[in-house]
Amino acid sequence: MPQSEDTIAVNVVVEMTTASLKAIVENAKRLSDRNAKGHYTVDTADKVSEMISRFLIEKDFESFVTNQGNYRD
Repeated sequence: MPQSEDTIAVNVVVEMTTASLKAIVENAKRLSDRNAKGHYTVDTADKVSEMISRFLIEKDFESFVTNQGNYRD
């Protein structure tokens, strides 16, 4: 996923449903090729990162975090 100059990579722990993770892994494998040994050529951890990053950008995470009302428990 192309990043603008105004983004950084942050390593965090993200809680998601097991169904979400399973869907990302299954779809990534379905859409990738296999090498000569039959192993998938996609890094599923990278795909999880890509999907979350894309979601945050498309759903305007920046507006969400600038709203102080979203910091309540």
